[in-house]
Amino acid sequence: MGNNPAARQTVTIAQIAERAGVSPGAVSFALNGRKGVSERTRAHILLVADELGWAPGSAAKALAEAKSNIFGLVLARDPKNLGVESFYMQFLAGMETELSPRGYGVLLQVVPDAPSELMTLRRWRTTRRVDGVLLVDLRADDPRAAYLAGHPELPTVAVADPAFVSDLTTVWTDDATAMREAVRYLASLGHRRIARVAGLAELAHTQIRDAAFVAEIAELGLEGEVLRTDYSPEQGAAATGSALASERPPTAFVYDNDIMAIAALGVLARAGLRSPDDVSIIAWDDSLLCRHSVPSLTALSHDVVAFGAHAARRLFEVAAGAAPQSHLDSTPRLAVRESTGPAPTA
Repeated sequence: MGNNPAARQTVTIAQIAERAGVSPGAVSFALNGRKGVSERTRAHILLVADELGWAPGSAAKALAEAKSNIFGLVLARDPKNLGVESFYMQFLAGMETELSPRGYGVLLQVVPDAPSELMTLRRWRTTRRVDGVLLVDLRADDPRAAYLAGHPELPTVAVADPAFVSDLTTVWTDDATAMREAVRYLASLGHRRIARVAGLAELAHTQIRDAAFVAEIAELGLEGEVLRTDYSPEQGAAATGSALASERPPTAFVYDNDIMAIAALGVLARAGLRSPDDVSIIAWDDSLLCRHSVPSLTALSHDVVAFGAHAARRLFEVAAGAAPQSHLDSTPRLAVRESTGPAPTA
């Protein structure tokens, strides 16, 4: 019903109130952005209005169509982890290099889970809070992508491999090629048992890296295992310790971010092991942490600041009416440093 223009014209405040279980006055307050209802009630009313296909009247619509000069980004993250993970800080810095000269800002909303992400996007669309959104951390069959593709009036760029999203402009990095390169490099150093310390399984980029890792391991006849984490240093350390305590411990690890790789160095030290003499380590998303740790970390490196700037430029193009396209930003390259070396001899 939400995509039917005729249906949108027939939706009334009374119908929204009945469906939401509130008074018509509360609906009026919520739809017009006025005080008088709690934020929780406002969000519920806006969600119901969106589901029914409500469209504002001419005066409200004119106000809603005014530019906010803000692009939005919603992250389902533990704020504690977001504070230590460098990727999104660099990505946002890159966005700002494109936004600031044009008088734009970025609205970052951190939420606890995927349903909250979709609710936030719906609220932003119905209230015209932002002029466009960057969609990150895509999942297979992501309802956010389907929703935004069905509402082209909210310009969207998905930061994701185009294999996982259609009908939206995408900006992406070739993670599959990068992962294969990392495994081949470790194999060239004589490593036969390699562990991948991976992030959340439901994320599209995790699945791409998983598949590339498993395929390259099989092609080279190596032993490989995938260890699942939530990207936090605590879980990265726990996964590393568990793998090292196994009967056939890996001699090399590939981590999905820098903070888990840094945490692994502490695990090695407490176990009386050294990198790269006993264990080789590769981190994803190069950062200052990788370059200044001891030993410095070999990393799959790409310019995250430039990546954020690229995504922002494409969002301006979509907002100006550009048709959906796929844009390859880069293929992370292996920056070899001190944490990788020949496999230890038995």
